[in-house]
Amino acid sequence: MPGTRLTAEAATRRLRAYLRQQAHRPQDRLEPERVLAARIGCSRETLRGALAVLEREGLIWRHVGQGTFVGPRPAHEPIRPSVLAEMASPADVLDARLLIEPPIAGGAALQASADDVALLRGYALKSSAAPDWQAYEQADDAFHKAIARMTGNPLLIAFLDVLSSVRGRARWQRQHDLAFRRARKKEYAARQGRMHMAIVEAIAARDPAAAQQAMFDHLSAVRAIMVHETADRDERA
Repeated sequence: MPGTRLTAEAATRRLRAYLRQQAHRPQDRLEPERVLAARIGCSRETLRGALAVLEREGLIWRHVGQGTFVGPRPAHEPIRPSVLAEMASPADVLDARLLIEPPIAGGAALQASADDVALLRGYALKSSAAPDWQAYEQADDAFHKAIARMTGNPLLIAFLDVLSSVRGRARWQRQHDLAFRRARKKEYAARQGRMHMAIVEAIAARDPAAAQQAMFDHLSAVRAIMVHETADRDERA
């Protein structure tokens, strides 16, 4: 199919030029993706990447099921979680987690069953024994999501899902990989695994205050490694 090899950068340039040529008015709806892809000369997958770039720049906005529109998103339209995740830095993510997750852990301490605690112990042990950052990320992600599910609150579960989606972004992965290596891999996993276990014990004891503090200590330690040490490295460079 002609045009499928167009690079993402070239597709983005062509899309910008196309929007200028069409002289769209603010909030005009663009053509469907299949039409735009043909006019730009790229695959629909490449087009979606270009649309994402323009959306982050505020040149367009998208509404699932309704289409893509020209201009910045109206004030009454929420920003899509995937766009927020793309915009957020690791520091942004960890700051948000520090505000949200300790109270969630406290709530879980009042709701968790014996089976819930057993599941958490398993995830904590897996994180302790993780040989690399990918394995640690998988166990850690499952651990935190499980705590949110224990609250039974669908909004809290959804918030954790949004924050979790950042783990798939290259920016987060690069920084976590660096932090994991700088903290000597197995030592990092073992240390965070012990902090996970402290959260488990507080939840098992049905102690909300202790669970909240243990979660705060864990996320603060991760932030110190991922954000502070990276900043120090950049200053020395």
